[in-house]
Amino acid sequence: MTTAAPALDDDFRPPGFDSIRAWLNERYGIYYPPRKEDLLVHRLTRVLDRYSLSSLEDLAQCIETAQRSDIILAVLHAASTNHTYFFREPQVLDFFRDRILPQLAALPELRIWSAASSTGDEAYTAAILACETFGRMEAANRVRVLGTDISEPVIATAEAGLYSQTHLEQTPNWIISKYFRPSGMGQSAITNDIRRMCMFRRLNLKAPFYPFQKHFHIVFCRNVLYYFEKHDQSLVLESIYDVTEAGGWLLTSVTEAVRDLGTRWTAVGGGIYRKLP
Repeated sequence: MTTAAPALDDDFRPPGFDSIRAWLNERYGIYYPPRKEDLLVHRLTRVLDRYSLSSLEDLAQCIETAQRSDIILAVLHAASTNHTYFFREPQVLDFFRDRILPQLAALPELRIWSAASSTGDEAYTAAILACETFGRMEAANRVRVLGTDISEPVIATAEAGLYSQTHLEQTPNWIISKYFRPSGMGQSAITNDIRRMCMFRRLNLKAPFYPFQKHFHIVFCRNVLYYFEKHDQSLVLESIYDVTEAGGWLLTSVTEAVRDLGTRWTAVGGGIYRKLP
């Protein structure tokens, strides 16, 4: 049986570690509980090696002085979890395709937000399902998908639209044949029409204000909330509520307990919530 890794002993925490962990939590809502402190040290060590820094104390100094934006972005990328793949958690996606999209079929423009989009797998999955529901040409004209993430490197990957086989392991072969093209080196490229439906931008979900000119009809916020403390989970969900159209939908992971956070969202099913009209 596998046991959880022990927390770092107070006497053996590397100097600078506590200030970096506090900065990640307070500024960006990225929370590492004591049992995962050794994982954070391991990830930060990769940043030290990349930028030839000698200690976490030096890294903390770089963060505090804010003189090296490239190092700050590298820390955020290392600390955030970016494992994802196409067609993840099909039970939520089935509800999105079979129940939500048909209800919104009459809208002249359908706006979807993938709020923690990582490498873009979720955003492109939503675009593909919209094409399957509305027809490819109609979806291309009416559906707009925004993907946001805190990590600059994964945003660049999403914009490139190139994926290894590990990202497509849960994707049906007929979908791959229809919406991807071989691109060499074992990679597949998303087709241009799907890429044009999606836009990717960097965004901190813990920001006090989301700079959107239009509200969204559907928001995916999956597999990210459990990296925040409960207070920050509630704040993020309330901020998402404020930028969602009345009658709009929130889709979370089925493992994230949104019901217990006391937000304005109304539970519809596992991982399915609605902003009532």
